[in-house]
Amino acid sequence: MDHAIADRLDAARAMAAEAGALVMRYFQRDGLSVETKSDGTPVTRADREAEEFLRDRIRSRYPDDGLVGEEYGEHAGRGAFRWVIDPIDGTKSFARGVPLFGTLLAVERQAAGLWRSVVGVVEMPALGETVFAGEGLGAWHVAGGVRRAARVSHVGSLREALMVHTGPEYTESAGAGSAQRRLTGACGLVRGWSDCYGLVLVATGRAEVWFEPSVKPWDIAPAPVILHEAGGKFTDWRGDESAYGGNGLGTNGLVHADAMALIRA
Repeated sequence: MDHAIADRLDAARAMAAEAGALVMRYFQRDGLSVETKSDGTPVTRADREAEEFLRDRIRSRYPDDGLVGEEYGEHAGRGAFRWVIDPIDGTKSFARGVPLFGTLLAVERQAAGLWRSVVGVVEMPALGETVFAGEGLGAWHVAGGVRRAARVSHVGSLREALMVHTGPEYTESAGAGSAQRRLTGACGLVRGWSDCYGLVLVATGRAEVWFEPSVKPWDIAPAPVILHEAGGKFTDWRGDESAYGGNGLGTNGLVHADAMALIRA
């Protein structure tokens, strides 16, 4: 066992749970204001407070580790590890009172000049679900206070697969409408369960294809390690197992090649 990874996984789980509880103090509360950032994405007080909380905790416990967050940018570290923070993935859902949002934490390790996720946590505080994984430590799902192994499904064909995505307007704005339509036509069932919830569904065997046409690293940083440890696969559309390609495809592994072929067609 890599004790540095195991220690950071335990810490990430605890931190994400605390940040999720902080976010829930604002969920479905009157008077929550939503601002628009320079990149056109929304932000709330809850986003900022949760990231500030996580940054303080991480710096206190791992002062040599680097940090990258959606709201406050990058802090260079002195060690081999870097944390990636998305305080609320799915701010639009959160602001509308829809429970399909989550707090995302990942820990990356640098190897050969590249950052690769070795810890991933997705905390869904409004649903009471958590999915987490560490490299070599397996993937796990906690729901209703019960912990069980997170495993992808055994569905082997797209015609039997459930595909999840954020929404057609999001896909069209990313210039990926034709790719989504090809994939939608091939899958047996399609639903708009969006953002990090798509990752949770694939990692726990409830969906087979998670389609992300335009993402930042913090949106998907936990995905490579979680899906790998759950028996699935996550890549960008070039086929690299990376959170830095600007898009992503998460699957149960069995349908990955067929889904990728349709995206690239």
